[in-house]
Amino acid sequence: MQSPHRVVIAAFPGAELLNVTGPAEVFSVATRVAGTGRSGYTVRIATAGGEPVATAGGIRLMADMTLEEVNGDVDTLLVSGAVRVDGHQVEPVLDGGIIDWLHRAAPGTHRVASVCAGAHLLAAAGLLDGLSATTHWRTAARLASDHPQVTVDPDPIFIREGRLWTCAGIASGMDMALAMVTEDHGPGLALATARTMVMYVKRAGGQSQFSVPLTVPADPGDPIDELRMWIGEHLTEDLSAEALAARLHLSVRHFSRLFSRRTATTPAAYVESVRLEAARRLLQDSGHGLPEVAALSGLGSVESLHRSFRRRLGTTPAEYRRRFR
Repeated sequence: MQSPHRVVIAAFPGAELLNVTGPAEVFSVATRVAGTGRSGYTVRIATAGGEPVATAGGIRLMADMTLEEVNGDVDTLLVSGAVRVDGHQVEPVLDGGIIDWLHRAAPGTHRVASVCAGAHLLAAAGLLDGLSATTHWRTAARLASDHPQVTVDPDPIFIREGRLWTCAGIASGMDMALAMVTEDHGPGLALATARTMVMYVKRAGGQSQFSVPLTVPADPGDPIDELRMWIGEHLTEDLSAEALAARLHLSVRHFSRLFSRRTATTPAAYVESVRLEAARRLLQDSGHGLPEVAALSGLGSVESLHRSFRRRLGTTPAEYRRRFR
C-alpha cells in the first residue's frame, strides 16, 4: 500500500474555522470511505509556535505542529484565509509570519493551495506571479490592485495553475478538496466522499461563485437596483440601453452614466451577464435544446449563445452542459 498523502493546513489567528476544517473533513472522510488497505490522507494543522489559535468566530483551534516543523515531506500545503469585516467593508488579513514562512516552505511542496482570502498570502509570497488566481469575490479587486502581476478572476469557485490552487469563499475550499481527491484517487472515491458528506458534487472549478445580481450589494430604493431586479425577471424583452433608459425616464447618456457608476459595468455588459447566467442554469438543470436555451435566456439565437459562451467562458454551450449537468 502506498503511503498516505500528507496534507498540512497552515492557520493563524482570525482565520475562518471552515477554511481549515472544511478541507480537512473532506480528506478525512475520503480516507475513511477508501477503507483499510488503500492509501488516504493524513492531515495536520500547523501554527506559529504550535500554539492554539482563535478563529474568526472565537472557536479555538488546536495545532498538531509548528510551522517550522513543516519540511519537504508534505504533499499538499493549504493556507487558510482570514478577513476583517466592518459592515460592507471586507479586508484580507495579511499575516506576515505566514508570508515569510511560505517563502521557505512552498518551494519543496508538491501542491500548494489557498482557501478564500489565503490567496492574498500566496500572492504576497510571490507564488502567484504570472498565474491566474481567484479569491473571495469581495476581496478580488484588492488582490488585483495589490498584485498586478497576478491575473485575478473573481468568478470561478477554484482555479488550478499547475501545482498552485486557489479558491473562492469559505465553502468552496471543500469543493477544491474534492477536486484534489479526484486528482489523487480518481472520481469514484471523490463521488463516494461527496455522497457521504451530502455535498453537491457538480460544482467543478469553472462554475461561478455568485449570482450576477449579487456582484453589487443591493441598496433598497435605488432605481438602478430596482431595474436590475426587473432585468432578471424579463430576460426575453427589449433590454437595450435605449429601452432601459426609457423605463427610468432618463436620457440614454445619463442612464448609462448612472448605471456604470452603480455597477462598475455598462448596461449592455450587465444584460449579457444576466442572460448568460440564465443560459448556464438552463444547461445545467433542464433538458432544453440549444435553440430553447437561447430563446428563454434572452440571448436570441444559437449563434449568439455560442458567441457569449466563447467570449465570456472560453467554452461552448454543449461542453458546459457536459461538464456541469
